Amino acid sequence: MSADRDADVAGTVPAMLPAVFELDATDGAARAGTATTARGTYTTPLFMPVGTRGAIKYLSADDYARIGAQIVLGNTYHLMLRPGADLVERFGGLGRFSGWDGLTLTDSGGFQVFSLDPKVDDDGVTFKSTYDGSSHRFTPEVAVDVQQRIGADIAMVLDVCAPLPSPPDVIRTALERTTAWAQRAKVAHTRSDQSLFGIVQGGISETMRRESAQQLVEIGFDGYGIGGLSVGETREEMLPALAAALEHLPADRPRYLMGVGDPASLVEAVALGVDQFDCVMQTRLGRHGTALTSTGRFQAKAARNAELDEPLDPTCSCEVCARHSRGYIRHLLQVGEPTASRLLSIHNVAWTIALMASMRAAIETGSFASMRRSVLDVWG
Repeated sequence: MSADRDADVAGTVPAMLPAVFELDATDGAARAGTATTARGTYTTPLFMPVGTRGAIKYLSADDYARIGAQIVLGNTYHLMLRPGADLVERFGGLGRFSGWDGLTLTDSGGFQVFSLDPKVDDDGVTFKSTYDGSSHRFTPEVAVDVQQRIGADIAMVLDVCAPLPSPPDVIRTALERTTAWAQRAKVAHTRSDQSLFGIVQGGISETMRRESAQQLVEIGFDGYGIGGLSVGETREEMLPALAAALEHLPADRPRYLMGVGDPASLVEAVALGVDQFDCVMQTRLGRHGTALTSTGRFQAKAARNAELDEPLDPTCSCEVCARHSRGYIRHLLQVGEPTASRLLSIHNVAWTIALMASMRAAIETGSFASMRRSVLDVWG
């Protein structure tokens, strides 16, 4: 993966390069590919760790590079309110502000805004800041403007994410507003060195998912997110809706399933043709003493680990497993040492990135079906 930011320093803007997706290998519907943005490339299947406020909790930009991250997410809602898009822009954009040389993606902030019970109309949403209670107006144009100033390599349109379950008329309204807002976002987006992704909505309705995907493709975006899933539905409900959307998305653009990161859902979605994912689960579990391993979730604080001089996962090659024992990490958790959260978060993100690399290798060798079964045997 490469990301050239010298053009910003020189004050020049590189020519527009949409996030074109080139297939390197396929195995069934599963895809191994290379996506190109204006500032660099990334390979898929890809897991993108989440740095909501400009940092992955307990990790630094040096950590991102060591664990193999290619893209790190930031959250438009939070960065708009603190420290503000203007300040991030003055520092040269989110990558430079955070010291990260890789690629960045900002979600639109819509998911966070709609979790605040905002006032919604066809033009946009009005909400109160979780920081100081101040009132703010968010529209598709505002979301684009903020993300252009934040300067992420990939920006997302503002969408309407309805909770699940919701009545069909609520899902229908969310779909229609999402399409209308996507069209407005496309018009408002002018930054030639930033890719813009649309977002498919439609709840768990296969019909509405197809409709949303077709409408967004007609507008035309550099890539396509699939949003509004993993918000209360079962995996059995999620996968048919996901498949219905993917059926109508172009093969030469990245496909991004938003907010999904559990191993079973990752491998099932890759089997359907999804390319990239993000989730906060990895670091959230780490902060609460849980590790992801090849045998399932591991509760590091359990008393049985007190004298175990072995890594969290003997099959894992991350720096935490190479250096630290279960007994040591359990001790840190017992005494409330924050280093435990840091070590477990590093491990969980690195483990997930390695899982995606293993999926890519399996696709390339035609053995993805076997790998999928092995993952589901543990996590399904």
